[in-house]
Amino acid sequence: RLIMDPRTGRTYFKGRLLGKGGFARCYEATDTETGNAYAVKVISQSRITKPHQREKILNEIELHRGLQHRHIVRFSHHFEDADNIYIFLELCSRKSLAHVWKARHTLLEPEVRYYLRQILSGLKYLHQRGILHRDLKLGNFFITENMELKMGDFGLATRLEPPEHRKKTICGTPNYVAPEVLQRQGHGPEADVWSLGCVMYTLLCGSPPFETVDLKETYRCIKQVHYTLPASLSLPARQLLAAILRASPQDRPSIDQILRHDFFTKGYTPDRLPVSSCVTVPDLTPLNPAKILFVKVTKSLFGRKKNKNKNHPEERDEVSCLVNGLTRTSIGHQDARPEAPAASGPAPPSLVETPPEDSSPRGTLASSGDGFEEGLTVATVVESALCALRNCLAFMPPAEQNPAPLAQPEPLVWVSKWVDYSNKFGFGYQLSSRRVAVLFNNGTHMALSANRKTVHYNPTSTKHFSFSVGAVPRALQPQLGVLRYFASYMEQRLMKGGDLPSVEEVEVPVPPLLLQWVKTDQALLMLFSDGTVQVNFYGDHTKLILSGWEPLLVTFVARNRSACTYLASHLRQLGCSPDLRQRLCYALRLLRDRCPV
Repeated sequence: RLIMDPRTGRTYFKGRLLGKGGFARCYEATDTETGNAYAVKVISQSRITKPHQREKILNEIELHRGLQHRHIVRFSHHFEDADNIYIFLELCSRKSLAHVWKARHTLLEPEVRYYLRQILSGLKYLHQRGILHRDLKLGNFFITENMELKMGDFGLATRLEPPEHRKKTICGTPNYVAPEVLQRQGHGPEADVWSLGCVMYTLLCGSPPFETVDLKETYRCIKQVHYTLPASLSLPARQLLAAILRASPQDRPSIDQILRHDFFTKGYTPDRLPVSSCVTVPDLTPLNPAKILFVKVTKSLFGRKKNKNKNHPEERDEVSCLVNGLTRTSIGHQDARPEAPAASGPAPPSLVETPPEDSSPRGTLASSGDGFEEGLTVATVVESALCALRNCLAFMPPAEQNPAPLAQPEPLVWVSKWVDYSNKFGFGYQLSSRRVAVLFNNGTHMALSANRKTVHYNPTSTKHFSFSVGAVPRALQPQLGVLRYFASYMEQRLMKGGDLPSVEEVEVPVPPLLLQWVKTDQALLMLFSDGTVQVNFYGDHTKLILSGWEPLLVTFVARNRSACTYLASHLRQLGCSPDLRQRLCYALRLLRDRCPV
């Protein structure tokens, strides 16, 4: 069917139905001359029988046409004929958050941050212009072709009035309406913030916070602010929801305060979501830290054209400054010999339900604070693993055995041996590539290549220098001595921790850096710069390794040292043995304990 503007004669082809509401239907429409696509809101003239109804529509048009913001649906134009009023808007081809929620039920915290940041940006713009939306809900957040969120439907929007002149009308969607609105105190910006909190809760938990089978009961719960916060949510998420969903409007945080909350500042937010996330759980990880490090190191070491006659003074000076600054190290003379280091922990009979209180980080690689750090932080690695594990376990059906493992998994770099001598020096480990490394107590990292000819030194997580063994600066010699002792100790006294195939170091141009290690009374947790997470259980010497991420792989080294690698998506769909599930749950609790608050 064609829609024609009676004033200009321009025609539009009316396409598929996008959605419908109380007064209107929304269709995809295409300009027959230019081919431009729109979403057209069609309101039947037969539904507008009273003057205030027409006034309401004209108010919506007047408010919306003056708005120009990246995260607000763009208003194009409008006209009417004898049958309908037509409002042409920006087309958001991926429908709305309501459709995503219907398909997904719950979203991961990084996804929720991704959407909420855009909502908050649009809402701040509205409030700065003195406009209240008054109907923030999942169905009014639309998603474009490139997964950008746009706030829309200004049918209930109004200008902000002084408190004494505010309308006392109860409007909005029941599950999202604020208590002061129900109590006829009127709408203020705080009511929009309340609705935003309900949106956040719904996306994280799967249903609105105050939803019941009876509307009166829902309103009673809202007025009394009676709801529950699932323990599965991260602490920052629970804290932010508790701050927003407060009975008194004055007690709720402002938009700027929300954006400064730990939920946003200390949690990973993806730059963009994959289209597949509209219908299925995405494998969300930060930018591959190892790839970022490789690019940066390569650029810094080989990216500049060097003068054939002399080295660049800025590079020489940087190395000199870093080496000279190492006088702060607590490493002793290289001929010092440590006492017998601990290579394993106690052997408790079974895994407890929660990690012990004393599970603080024992060693962490130093940060540079230069802005590049974002992809390499412990927080991003923890949250990536936490989200993936939480998603895997939340939907995993019960099972008695594991699904079929991958027949030929990709080579895996993992910790095959380790030594804890942190009471004096630091934590030593050997990778399956035979590279040996130490994360020292002062936050620096040194590694010895598999052929034992090259020393790699990281004063911070983003600074890397390589030396031939015979050319290591004098200031680094004490650390090299300790590194060599650790290498000798592990080579002579420790056996490899599982029957996974070894990986040639040439296959791993940028081996992962140990970012942090944590010991509890039952397990050792190691977090690496490529996103790999390894958990070694003392009691039975089993190991759990999360790696790959695209897709996520779960490797389990059993008591008999045999190793199997599974797709996390297979475990989620088919379940796994109680043995593996118990360790996945323990790892989840341990990571949740690590999550920054």
